[in-house]
Amino acid sequence: MCGIAGSMALGNGPPTDAAVLDRMTAALVHRGPDSAGSVIRDGAALGFRRLSIVDLDGGAQPMYSEDGDVAMVCNGEIFNHRELRTELESRGHRFRTSCDVEVLVHLYEDEGPKLLDRVNGQFAFAIHDRGRRRLLLARDHAGIAPLYYTDTGRHLVFGSEIKALLRHPGVPREVDLTGLDQVLTFPGLVSPRTMFRGVSSLRNGCCLVVDEDGVRESRYWDLDYPCTDEQHEPDEYYAERLRELLADAVHRRMQADVDVGFYLSGGLDSSLIGALAARSAPHPHSFSVTFPESPVDESRYQRLAAAKIGSRHHEVPFTERDLTDGLERMVAHSECPVKETYNTCSMALSALARAHGVKAVLSGEGADELFGGYLGYRFDAGGHERGRSGDPLLDALEEDLRARLWGDRGLFYERRYHAWRSQVRELYAPGLQADHHEFDCLAHSVADRRRISGRPRLHQRSYLDFTLRLSDHLLTDHGDRMALAHSVEARYPFLDRQVLDFALTVPTRLKVGPQGEKLIVRQAARGLVPPEIANREKYGFRAPGSPGLLRQNTEWINDLLSPARIARQGYFDPVVVEHLRSRYLGDGFDLHPHLDDDLLLVVLTFGILLDTFSLPGHV
Repeated sequence: MCGIAGSMALGNGPPTDAAVLDRMTAALVHRGPDSAGSVIRDGAALGFRRLSIVDLDGGAQPMYSEDGDVAMVCNGEIFNHRELRTELESRGHRFRTSCDVEVLVHLYEDEGPKLLDRVNGQFAFAIHDRGRRRLLLARDHAGIAPLYYTDTGRHLVFGSEIKALLRHPGVPREVDLTGLDQVLTFPGLVSPRTMFRGVSSLRNGCCLVVDEDGVRESRYWDLDYPCTDEQHEPDEYYAERLRELLADAVHRRMQADVDVGFYLSGGLDSSLIGALAARSAPHPHSFSVTFPESPVDESRYQRLAAAKIGSRHHEVPFTERDLTDGLERMVAHSECPVKETYNTCSMALSALARAHGVKAVLSGEGADELFGGYLGYRFDAGGHERGRSGDPLLDALEEDLRARLWGDRGLFYERRYHAWRSQVRELYAPGLQADHHEFDCLAHSVADRRRISGRPRLHQRSYLDFTLRLSDHLLTDHGDRMALAHSVEARYPFLDRQVLDFALTVPTRLKVGPQGEKLIVRQAARGLVPPEIANREKYGFRAPGSPGLLRQNTEWINDLLSPARIARQGYFDPVVVEHLRSRYLGDGFDLHPHLDDDLLLVVLTFGILLDTFSLPGHV
C-alpha cells in the first residue's frame, strides 16, 4: 500500500504549512519509498507517499476529478476497479491513469460518500471536495488499512500512522491510559482508542466527514450475523462456494504490475491461499519463518506445502537473539506495546519478501475469525460452561460486567474480566491504582451490542474476534505495520467483501463440530492442500515470549525493567514488575502461548514506546 497524511482547517484555522505537510509525509517514507506528492488548497492539505504496485509510471497522487474540484490521496487497493471503471466510462468519466484507485475520485463525483457501498478493497483515503468544502476520510470494511486522526481545535489532522500526526505542531505527545488498559485486557487496542491521548483510530467500516457543520463519524459496514442459524442450501454447496469465492478473491489480489507472493506458515489457511495463488501465477514466491531446533518450528509443514504448490520457497531462521534485536524497531512501527513477540517474526518475513524483490504478499488472516478457528469455538460447540468461579457474588459481578460489555450475561469471551481487572490494577503504580476507575477500559462496551445480542454463540464469538482481535491487532500492528516496515503490501483474500458476505450465511455446524474447527475451510482445501496439513489440528503462529528475552540477560533489557526506571516512569509498580521478572526467570517457568498473557512483555515494550516517541512519565 502507501502512506497518506494531511489536515483540514476547522473554523477560522489557517491551512497547514507546506513544510509541516512535508515532515508528516516524510515520516511515512517506509510505506511509500517510490515517490511523493501533495496539494494544499482551500484549507485542506493532502500528502502522499507511494509504493508503486499498479500502473507504475502513471499512478502518482494526489488524483483529481476532470474539473479539479475533487482531489484524493489513497493508501490501498480497489480490487473491483475494472468493473467500476467500465461503468464509470459508460457514464462519460475520463480517466487519466490505469491506476485502480482512480475509480474512487469518479465514484465520489457521482455518488458522494455512498461510493463506499460499491468498492471491494483494502483502503484508507482522504477526498477533498472543494465545491462543498468537505473532507471525507474512510477506512475499509475490515480495517486492513489504518487511518488515524485528531482534532487540534484549529485542524483535523490525519495520517496512515501516528508518527505522521506527531510531526504536526498542534498534536501533543501524551499516553492514553485507557489504551494501555486495553492492551493489558483485550487482544490489543480497540478503535477508536490508541496509545496516544487525543489521537483516534478510525474504526473499520467507518468514514469521517469534516465540513462547516463540524466532524462526524458514521458506519457504512459492519459484520452483521443473522439471529437464526438456518440452512438454505445442501451441505456440499457451502464448501464448493467458498472455494469458488476464495479463488476469485485470490485472483483479484494477484493482479499487479509487480511480483505477488504469499506467506506460508505451514497451516491450513496460508497453504490454501498459496495453492490458489499458483493458479493465477505459476511458481509464486512463498516466505516462511523457521525456528531451528525449537519445538515451535513448522518448517516440515511449510516445505511440504511449498512442494505441493510448486512455489519458489524462501525461509528466514529466527532465534531469540533476532527477537531482541528487532524489538525496538517493531515497537516503533507498531506504535503500541504488545504481549506477543511474533510481530518481530512478521517483520522478518517482510524483509525476506523485499530482499527477493516482492512488493505484495497474500496472507491467510480472517479465516479463524470467520470460520471458527480458535479453541474457544470448539468449547462453545461442545456446550461447555466456562467462566464461573463457584462464588455466587463474584459470578453475579462477572455477569453484570458481561451484560455491560456484550449485552449478554451468559457470554464468556476469553476470560473472567471482573477478576482480571483486579489483577491488571495491581500492576499499575499506586497512584494509578487509585485512579483506575477514570481510565478502566471495562467501564464501557467496546463492541456494538446490537450485533451480539440474540445471535448464536458462534456468531457472537466471531463478531467479537473480528472486532477485538482482527481489525486493530492482527491486521494493524501485526499485519500492515510489519509488512510496510519493509515497504511490502499485505493482501487478505479471506477478507474479500464477497467472502465476508458468504461467511454470514454458513450454518454454524459447518464451521465447528465434533470433527474439529473450520470444517468448511478444510473441505474447500481438499485436493489443493496436502492431507497432513488439511487434517492438522489448529497450531497458531507463535514465537518466544519475555522469559526468553530475560534469559539472555542483556544490559538493555535489564535496564528497561529496572526498579529505578519503572518507578521514574510512574506507570507500573516496580515491586510487582520485579516479582513478575523473578517468576519468569524461575527454573522451568514458561508461558502458554495461547492461554497466558505475557504481562512483562507489555511492561517492556511500553517502556520502549515511551523512549521511542518521547512520551512523558506519569507524575
